[in-house]
Amino acid sequence: MGILAQNFNIVLPLFPIKHNPRPSDFTLHQGRFISRRNHCFKFKRTLVMAQNPATVQQLTVLNKHGEKLVGILHETGSMEIVVLCHGFRSSKETSTISKLAVALENEGISAFRFDFAGNGESEGSFQYGNYSREVEDLRSVIEYFTGAKRTIVAILGHSKGGNVVLLYASKYHDIHAVVNVSGRYDLKKGIEERLGKDFLERITKDGFIDVKGSTGEVNYRVTKESLMDRLNTDMHEACLSIDERCRLLTVHGSTDEIIPVEDALAFAKIIPNHRLHIIEGAVHRYSSHQAELASVVLPFVKECLQFAKDAPK
Repeated sequence: MGILAQNFNIVLPLFPIKHNPRPSDFTLHQGRFISRRNHCFKFKRTLVMAQNPATVQQLTVLNKHGEKLVGILHETGSMEIVVLCHGFRSSKETSTISKLAVALENEGISAFRFDFAGNGESEGSFQYGNYSREVEDLRSVIEYFTGAKRTIVAILGHSKGGNVVLLYASKYHDIHAVVNVSGRYDLKKGIEERLGKDFLERITKDGFIDVKGSTGEVNYRVTKESLMDRLNTDMHEACLSIDERCRLLTVHGSTDEIIPVEDALAFAKIIPNHRLHIIEGAVHRYSSHQAELASVVLPFVKECLQFAKDAPK
């Protein structure tokens, strides 16, 4: 059981696909059909099956630096769409994101999950920190879909993606619903666990820190510039800039081993139009709580969808 509290560009698809009829002002001439038989069937058994067949297509969106951002569109034919953002050193294929996309699709709501630049299949080089660049990647995706006359019902991010959607809402005020799944409140925390206690001294001396795996291979490099990007990103100040008309849902696992649940409580204290849901027993990736996570997110998105439909044009 969970605990609920409330305060109140250019797109370059790839290969031909036959799809369901959709409004004429949103026509994708190309796309790639992706078989969902293997990676989605098990999850579908735990959720309501889609009432109408949907198509799944791979799309690429150019960001402001000319890099291709690769994403998967779960197209149900609805003009409304939810954009999903992955976390640190992750991708659109992570189960937390991909299964939420399927859950939305099963409810007839289109969803788009994509890789930030330097992650997954997208172009660009991976950078530690990089919050402002990822906000702009998200901006490019949103501008594409709004340009195609789609309504962005909500933006959702998991872990670092949760920070990105919050930062987006603090900078741009064109999205009226945000879902923060396990985002970090204080970005100065969590660094020592990855880089070591003397990280500031080492990076000042050498200009970078290589983070290595268990066998000694370099997983990624942290530059001083990218570290300072994280240290200088103030989530508290950013959240104070979110329009109070923007509806926000924070979901967090009570036993999150990476980002403590106290971070979710901190968000709830400072964001006015905010709901908080703690999923008891859930860890950071919701490995045993995927269905419960969907059961929390879906009603919020549906409520926001109805609000968007009822809003005066």
